[in-house]
This record gives sequence, C-alpha cells and structure tokens, in this order.
Amino acid sequence: MRVAAVFPGQGAQSVGMLADVANHSSIIKQRFAEASEALSFDLWQMTQDGPAEVLGQTENTQPALLTASVALWDVLQSERAQPVQADAMAGHSLGEYSALVCAGAINFVDAVRLVRKRGELMQQAVPIGQGGMAAVLGLDDATVRDCCDSIPGVVTAANYNAPGQVVIAGESAAVEAAISVCKEAGAKRAVTLDVSGPFHSPLMVAAAEEFSAALNDVNVVMPQTTVIQNVHAQPAASVEELRTNLIAQLSAPVRWTETIEKLVAEGVDQFIEAGPGNVLSGLVKRIARGTPTIALSSADGLTDAIAL
Repeated sequence: MRVAAVFPGQGAQSVGMLADVANHSSIIKQRFAEASEALSFDLWQMTQDGPAEVLGQTENTQPALLTASVALWDVLQSERAQPVQADAMAGHSLGEYSALVCAGAINFVDAVRLVRKRGELMQQAVPIGQGGMAAVLGLDDATVRDCCDSIPGVVTAANYNAPGQVVIAGESAAVEAAISVCKEAGAKRAVTLDVSGPFHSPLMVAAAEEFSAALNDVNVVMPQTTVIQNVHAQPAASVEELRTNLIAQLSAPVRWTETIEKLVAEGVDQFIEAGPGNVLSGLVKRIARGTPTIALSSADGLTDAIAL
C-alpha cells in the first residue's frame, strides 16, 4: 500500500475542532501548548471558545490549522505499532506548511510563527472589501480562465480544487463580473466565498515580497518525505526551489487537481487527511474516484487509520 498524507487549508477550521480527539489523546493539547507559547496567546482556547469571527481571521486561522494538522498526524503516529511511512505528502495552500513540518523540512514552532506572519501579510495586502473570492461549479478549467480573461480588472483562477470546481480571486468588482460571465457560460453555481481577501491572486504579490524576508529567517531543509508543492504540482529539487515555491504560492493558483492526479499516477492507493474536517477527502473522491481516504478529524477516523 502506498500512502499519501494530505493537509487542509483555510476554511477547514471551526470553533470546537478536535475536542473529541483531544479527550482521546493528550498530544493535541501538548502541541497547542507549544504553539500558544510561541504566539504568546492561548491558541487552544481560541479554537474551542472562538468566537468564530476571531478564529476566522487569517492570522489566527493559519497557526490554528497548522497546529491541528500536525497534532493529528502525531496522534496517529503515536498510536500505531509501526508509524505510518507516508510515500508522499501535500497540503492545500496553508496545508503545505503542515506537510513540510510533518515531512521534517521546517521546525514546528518556526512554522507556527511563520504562518502567523504569513496570515498577517496576506490580510494587509488588500484592504477588506476591495478583494474577494468565488467558487465556480460546473465549468472546466479553461472556460473559467476564459471568463476571467474577459473581465476588466484583476480576477484569475486561484484554486483548481477538482474537475468542475474552481475558485477565482481578485478585485471585488471583477469577481462579481466574472460570476455573471461564468453563469452565462453554463456554470451550475458561481457564488462569493466568505473570505477576507483575494488569496492566490496577483493582488497578493505585495504580501509575497514581505513574506520572503520572513521566510529567510527560518531554517528550511529538504523534506524526508516527498512533498508535492502547490505552485507546479511537483516536489522541489532543492531547498532554494522549495523556498521560491512557498513565496510564489501566495500569488499563484493552488493546483490541487494536478497534485492528486500526480500522486495517484505514482501509485498512491490510500490517502490520509490530517486536519479538521474532511474537505480534502471530498475533493480526492472527485479527482481520484475509488481511491480510499481516511480523515483523522474524528475518533472513528483515527481508529480506521490506526488499523491500516
């Protein structure tokens, strides 16, 4: 069996997440305690008590999700007689950092601080209300790109999540116009998303420039497990390339469909989703029909993964 671990990005968070697993294993609260010390505030309390508006702020969401994902992976490893030897890892947007931590490329505490800074810079790049994102369902990738290209202003494909499911991002007015054009082109649905910025669009270039300086202060080594990066749906050949891809990722689309297709083509026949919820499990089912996926976000999912 060839296993790939996948880690979710923003949108997977929820108030109260991992409460049942935390009752099952002390590792969850141990990891959150480490993160809380690094950030100088109680991250576990924020995830459990909210409010949702505070947890949903990008600079809070990112360290919360990274900590949750790494903790779940640690719980799985600790409870198996033999640790899972993942053949590859990948993460959706912010989840790429979770993958790099679990693959040994970035220290956990360094990553917590780094993604906190990443979230702050992403939020600052575009004033709230001036940019947004929308999900387009039922159109192929090329048609979505053509619709965006027909709109004045900045709007581009931001997440290629699954066949027939693309997220677009850009200036608010341009996103609204693209929604109308996509509907005219036959989209089943095209709706704005409740996010605080136009992530993975050219409007994030300013954040990418400042983020480069923050990343330079973090020690990064080659991962011990192959990590497929978002920008090219390929693993990096060097630490320099890995860093370059992380910077580019802020303003480039997430190529999730290609990532899963590459993993399946290389023989992966079992996915494990390490993170709150099961968003990626749903996407994997749409991209790689018939390939089993286990989500670790519940005690039942952990039990199934332990038994693999």
